[in-house]
Amino acid sequence: MGESSGTLPKVAVLLGGSSAEREVSLSSGRECAAALRGEGYEVIELDAGPDLYAQLINCKPDVVFNALHGRWGEDGCVQGMLEWMGLPYTHSGVLASALAMDKQRSKMVFQEAGLPVAKSGLFAKDAVMAGHVMTPPYVAKPNNEGSSVGIYLVHEAANGPPQLAPEMPDEVLVEAFAPGRELSVTVMGDRALEVTDILTDGWYDYDAKYKPGGSRHVVPAEMPDDIRALCLDYALRAHQALGCRGVSRTDIRWDESRGRDGLILLETNNQPGMTPTSLTPEQAAYCGFSFGALCAWLVKDASCGR
Repeated sequence: MGESSGTLPKVAVLLGGSSAEREVSLSSGRECAAALRGEGYEVIELDAGPDLYAQLINCKPDVVFNALHGRWGEDGCVQGMLEWMGLPYTHSGVLASALAMDKQRSKMVFQEAGLPVAKSGLFAKDAVMAGHVMTPPYVAKPNNEGSSVGIYLVHEAANGPPQLAPEMPDEVLVEAFAPGRELSVTVMGDRALEVTDILTDGWYDYDAKYKPGGSRHVVPAEMPDDIRALCLDYALRAHQALGCRGVSRTDIRWDESRGRDGLILLETNNQPGMTPTSLTPEQAAYCGFSFGALCAWLVKDASCGR
């Protein structure tokens, strides 16, 4: 669509947007834009609002770096617009993005691929607040948000069902709580990078993910070789089952007392965070990719129509 004056393509970094994860996206996008400039790219930062189409027409990028998070940015919506415009873009395409963002449907895909997932179902918000729709402990959360937005953990000793916030959607995902260690694996292309052990003092919530000191990451995780190999295998299979491209990050729980049977795949994030405290850049660095090299790899991997 556009021609850059140098040897490298002109890159438009999409950031911000209007989802519940706007602040995370602004942080990710700014970090990625700075890294790409450090790699020699001409970069334009675009806050993705209703005028995004016009912004893209005006700036004429060669490639779009999608640093959006949450609805509209990673659920297939902006991907569909970029496909229609014929602009190569980073990360997953329309179908994979829509599937990964829909937690219940992605679980169905994982089950079909033989991957272990927790028992779950979609329930009306009113029903979830009226009585236990599943034997505690369980988790109630939006079916199509990320970054631990709007998650309620209902403990075994809970006297009653969760009283959900007014902004929660009318349909809520409820899934059996999977105990154990919080693990995460990044897939880059056709390679699962490493296993990170996420250590927190409590629930791995929004603050634990994004605030400095909110959590501690151990890379690589200390675990038996066969468990590590299974984690890497599960993450790669999840990435492929959804049809993801570029990078994705799969979150896994491991109940050590049950060995291999204690591994439960929670979800796959098709647009993993790229902030200073994010897991994917840490794993890439462990495998020899600087942050700038990771961002440049994503630009080179960008495509349209696949």
